[in-house]
Amino acid sequence: MTQKPALLIIDMQNDFASTHAVNPVVGAQAVITPLTHLLSLFREKRLPIFHIVRIHEPDGSDVEWFRAEKFKSTPFAVRGSHGAAVIDELTPLPGEHLIEKVRMSAFIGTTLDLMLRTLGVNTVVVGGIQTPNCVRTTVFDAMAYNYETILVGDATGAQTKEIHEANVLDMKNIGVKILNTANIAPWLDSR
Repeated sequence: MTQKPALLIIDMQNDFASTHAVNPVVGAQAVITPLTHLLSLFREKRLPIFHIVRIHEPDGSDVEWFRAEKFKSTPFAVRGSHGAAVIDELTPLPGEHLIEKVRMSAFIGTTLDLMLRTLGVNTVVVGGIQTPNCVRTTVFDAMAYNYETILVGDATGAQTKEIHEANVLDMKNIGVKILNTANIAPWLDSR
């Protein structure tokens, strides 16, 4: 089967990944350089790119119950705010897709699956933050939707190296292919 990959970049937004983040994700800064490299590769090959962003209503009416109190005290990813935007280093270009989500998985309540299928994509390459939450749920759902799934290990991050590595191992054990940024160009050339 011929592979048609798409790049999914998860939650690399100002409120989580910038140096001025209101709700900073430890490890986010470390994945910016690998993600810019991946983005360049996919742009060069004119492959589909999806920037997945968490967006919430200003009143927090769409926030998960277990994050509601945190949102009340420190709102994050509020629709229309600078904090909800993709960080400058990864700003989407015309023709790249921006998918808004309100839950951890990029597939729940979004048009992602429909758009991937319409574009003929059968393989997703995933990077971003955070490995045990939004990255992991997106990866598990991609597998459930029958996409070949590649996690770029050095382009994903978590609060600690141990948390990241445990989750990467768990994903590998369900059949997710784990590559590093350096392996993506040869993989793309071999497909």
